[in-house]
Amino acid sequence: MRKIGKVIKWTAGILLMIFLCAVGCIWYGLKIEPYIVRTEEVSLDTGLSEQLTVVQVSDIQISESYTTRHFQKVVDRIISLEPDILLFTGDLYENFAAFHDDENFIAQLSQIQPRYGKFAIWGNRDYGGGAARQYSQIMEAAGFALLENEAVTISTDNGEQLLLAGLDDALLGEPDIQPVLAQYPPDEYPCSVLMLHEPDRADQYAEDGFDLMLAGHSHGGQVDVPFLPPLTTSLTEKYQKGLYQLNENTALYVNRGIGTSHYPVRFGVPPEVTVFYLE
Repeated sequence: MRKIGKVIKWTAGILLMIFLCAVGCIWYGLKIEPYIVRTEEVSLDTGLSEQLTVVQVSDIQISESYTTRHFQKVVDRIISLEPDILLFTGDLYENFAAFHDDENFIAQLSQIQPRYGKFAIWGNRDYGGGAARQYSQIMEAAGFALLENEAVTISTDNGEQLLLAGLDDALLGEPDIQPVLAQYPPDEYPCSVLMLHEPDRADQYAEDGFDLMLAGHSHGGQVDVPFLPPLTTSLTEKYQKGLYQLNENTALYVNRGIGTSHYPVRFGVPPEVTVFYLE
């Protein structure tokens, strides 16, 4: 009987530890990690003679669980990085119809004043929930140029030109790279960057001559548990997070995003602000 009692106590202790560990992980994933923003640094050799500091943010997805109050810390982080260029690769709100805070959001984004400007593209969330009627107005009011199957050239202080192109969303928009390639051949510029929201579409443009492609959408999987397959969504099955070398001349970077989608949880995939040093 004593042996049986010891086994019961031992089993109960193990089960209690497992339960407490599970509760702790859930608490961490809901209340801690979604608000721990990492700064990821990437240095890339390009044809530029002077270094440019380019900051990318993606998938901010303001919601009732991640508000402009939380986002202010991200704004402060971006300002501290002193970017030459700020790029936003889509998804401003999680669900515009359910929750939006345009006035505060515009005020926050307006605090960031890079030397060469702020640029954005459409994400799928920027079309849904009634957001399509407001997104372009919000970005314009915050000082962003919204690129929709178009490109701009950015002249640096030393006279060099960087080519920056942006595509429409692949799920709900109509992306078309041809107008960009016809007017701005990437090979004619010392450095060329293409923004697109869904990373798995990058292979379509890998041979078009861009030095760097920037994407988001995946949230890095949002939850990364050892021994379990990653969580994926449409057009994120192949490329989920971080830097990929697509070929000898073209790299792709997939940003883990700031906010969350569907469920307000992150585990093993903290939010990020990415700073690129283009040299």
